[in-house]
Amino acid sequence: MKRPVLSLGILALVGLAACGGGDRVLFNGQYYPAKAKKDGALEQFVVTVRRADQGLEGAREAGRYHGTDYCIKKFGTSTIAWAPGPDADRAAILADNGNVVLRGTCNAW
Repeated sequence: MKRPVLSLGILALVGLAACGGGDRVLFNGQYYPAKAKKDGALEQFVVTVRRADQGLEGAREAGRYHGTDYCIKKFGTSTIAWAPGPDADRAAILADNGNVVLRGTCNAW
């Protein structure tokens, strides 16, 4: 009985490894490289999203995702005060180099 369970476990691991792609998350079917990092105090962060020329809406959502991920990892919460955030006007978040730049503060408590 243990052999079928072991075989299923191995098949599942092989299947996951075959997926490749690692931890890439797609937005509107596109990959947007993004990075969230501390911006002053630990609860303050900036998210930079590259390849916004693939679609601004996807870039906005990639930024929202990475900001939320940052806050969850650092403080265990997904509550963010954005300034400017993913819902801001295009001019407020689109940098001269074509990247989307979002800023936020994790609401730690």
